[in-house]
Amino acid sequence: MTTNATGNGAHAAETNVEEVIIIGSGPAGFTAGLYTARANLKPLLLTGNEYGGQVSLTYDIENYPGFPESLSGPDLVERMKAQAEKFGTRVEFDYVSEIVVDQHPFIVRTSGGQEYKAKSLILSTGASPRYLQIPGEKEFTGKGVSYCATCDGFFFRGKDVLVIGGGDSAVEEALFLTKFASRVRVIHRRDKLRAGKLLQERLFANAKIEMVWNTVLTEVVGADGSVVGVKTLDTVTGAEGYLETDGIFVFVGHLPNNTLMQGKLALDEDGHLIVDKKMRTNIPGVFAAGEIMDKVYKQVATSVGQGCSAAMQATRFLEEMEAEGMPSLEADPRELVYA
Repeated sequence: MTTNATGNGAHAAETNVEEVIIIGSGPAGFTAGLYTARANLKPLLLTGNEYGGQVSLTYDIENYPGFPESLSGPDLVERMKAQAEKFGTRVEFDYVSEIVVDQHPFIVRTSGGQEYKAKSLILSTGASPRYLQIPGEKEFTGKGVSYCATCDGFFFRGKDVLVIGGGDSAVEEALFLTKFASRVRVIHRRDKLRAGKLLQERLFANAKIEMVWNTVLTEVVGADGSVVGVKTLDTVTGAEGYLETDGIFVFVGHLPNNTLMQGKLALDEDGHLIVDKKMRTNIPGVFAAGEIMDKVYKQVATSVGQGCSAAMQATRFLEEMEAEGMPSLEADPRELVYA
């Protein structure tokens, strides 16, 4: 088989074609690495710029099975990496800048200048924090505006901080910030939280935490290069207000990291990769796992399961390809029903 890797019509014999390349280093990616390595596929895992994904920013994980004493996100990531490498996963710290999926073998190019060919791909690029998109937010990011309490909480020892959001992440990070801040106010656009019951009970029982209901931020206000307050809007009365604060921690959801896939793979209206129940995208040989395709559960445990499924399906795809040949890369007629 030959391939046109350069796009200029020149054909060259294939060399060094990977069986599977995994893009992303969160729980889904490392689980896919573990399972494909155990299938003797010698997977290559490219970490991306956010090593470990969102879980690496989590201070305390209490709901991952097998760890009743809980553990930190970075610790879990390192354990997953070590286990995947033990069975033969090759981990490269590099960022993928381009994928080519309209020819086979697929091509993966990185910002480090590497170009790889692969018979199959597993995409586990995850998601990134959603921004408020208000004046002052971008200007004061890193100067009082943060999206990671684990990363920046220490710098707000004895300070007054705001946490924006009402889901599990917002509550978890608010509780974490009480280890440092003198006061934590949680601002939520509604009059009830979306977080789990146990987390809410902990939140309301913490004397350092206050709730600010039915409120959104309209502007981040700074002086002398750092945050000093925020302008607010009451979502019920429409009244404008102002809160003094030293820091703002934003947890209002995430957006899928889909830059590589745009115009190349099927995405839903929210930008998540569309896959079927076997983690298959609309391109045969390209699979996905984790928050790049999961818009419902978004848990470490579900990402691990999806990574396992994607790896097993990639293994089956390679076995079938060896026996029957590569299927067409034209539009896949299967109904894609799971996203």
